[in-house]
Amino acid sequence: MGEPLSSFIELVGAAGRLGKKRGAAQAGAPARAEADAAERRTAVRFPIEQEVRYKVFNRNTIELGSGRTINMSSNGVLFTTERTLSPGERLEVAVSWPAHLDNHCPLKLVTSGRIVRSDNRRAALSIERYEFRTQGIHRPF
Repeated sequence: MGEPLSSFIELVGAAGRLGKKRGAAQAGAPARAEADAAERRTAVRFPIEQEVRYKVFNRNTIELGSGRTINMSSNGVLFTTERTLSPGERLEVAVSWPAHLDNHCPLKLVTSGRIVRSDNRRAALSIERYEFRTQGIHRPF
């Protein structure tokens, strides 16, 4: 795809690093459990709620599912699932992206990685790879 899209992801990552430093200075001392969780995160999460389709890669099968993002960062995606996913499972997650290419063509962000945390039909994916793909132009009949 082009440089503008990968530059956008880099910009989101840079904004996350700056936001984390700025937020830590302004927030004061949070509760110990929250501080431990925040220290593990290397990027700020953005509350992006979009449709998600995912594939779970098992040994001999591929399981399909859908849900919605809860939040995203340059390192991961938290999303709802149809069933509880297990940490370590490999997934491909496609997120309907809110921006359009040339203001016309819908995009999707396709990520792959592993589940690092899961509870009550919510899962956190650690992003190992990503790319933007077009979804095609939808025209009314």
